[in-house]
Amino acid sequence: MNTLVCTEPGHFAYDTRPAPVPQPGQALLRIRRVGICGTDLHAFEGTQPFFAYPRVLGHELAGELVDTGGAEGFAVGDAVTFIPYFNCGHCVACRAGKPNCCMHMQVCGVHVDGGMAELLAVPATALVVGQGLGYDELALVEPLAIGAHGVRRAGVQPGEWVLVVGAGPIGLGIMEFARIAGAQVIALDVNEQRLAFCREHLGVAHTINGRNTDVADALRTITDGDMPTVVIDATGSLGAINQGFAYLAHGGRYVLVGLQKGELSFSHPEFHKREATLMSSRNATRQDFEHVISALKQGLVRPTTYITHRTGFGEVKAEFASWLNPATGVIKAMIELA
Repeated sequence: MNTLVCTEPGHFAYDTRPAPVPQPGQALLRIRRVGICGTDLHAFEGTQPFFAYPRVLGHELAGELVDTGGAEGFAVGDAVTFIPYFNCGHCVACRAGKPNCCMHMQVCGVHVDGGMAELLAVPATALVVGQGLGYDELALVEPLAIGAHGVRRAGVQPGEWVLVVGAGPIGLGIMEFARIAGAQVIALDVNEQRLAFCREHLGVAHTINGRNTDVADALRTITDGDMPTVVIDATGSLGAINQGFAYLAHGGRYVLVGLQKGELSFSHPEFHKREATLMSSRNATRQDFEHVISALKQGLVRPTTYITHRTGFGEVKAEFASWLNPATGVIKAMIELA
């Protein structure tokens, strides 16, 4: 089968590999869509911390079920997605109902080879019923679940001011599910085109361009001096993450969805006097996937509007590097496999 391998930072190579033979308890998917996310881009750049090369990327996936692996409620030919975080089931996190941060986590496309291939074998227990959604929508369930999980981690309440830093696909999902939770959403980015997308397609009333605005002053104005009670970072930028501490209301919560390799640096007195809460948000759970699919079925989120670039599998190697350039206007690139 045709496979695309990231051999080292900055380099892809097409390869022909034997088709996977599903083992007991594994389902087999014919991959139809691969969404490109920040993890893939960072892996290509060499800035993804949980990564080793060579690796087949791709974890935002939708496919046609070739072999159910014995999973109940599924049939050959179904359009499905799956939860790409393969957990051990017995560590302290798994026992506590937090398989998304398993001690022995194997993320598809990060720790193990992913979906930039014609066929992929996955644990049958990871399958998610497609409920009639199309391949484009199913490939976008996973990144939306990341956002939904971050909002759930933050415990967002109706009426709260929630600042989302970063208006990429993950940030957009956070904004959507913060809105669904009843929050008043503020979007912060340095890309005016992405901020315009937030206003026009997501209905975000308050956007701030951090490149040409005093962000703290703008936040004080918007929140009548209170500042946001929830700040969620979706940039993975060390500078943005460190700066985000200054935007937090007293008694507020700061959630890091974005990931980077460096060390955080912030004023302990400023953090302490706020009695602030700092937490990370890793991956998502089946509960989050089900919440996303329910929102899609109800029309509360229209993720296909995020897709700005499409390409066939054979053109990915030539086009991938361009998706790192904000000037291309990319929000979500989608790979189509016949």
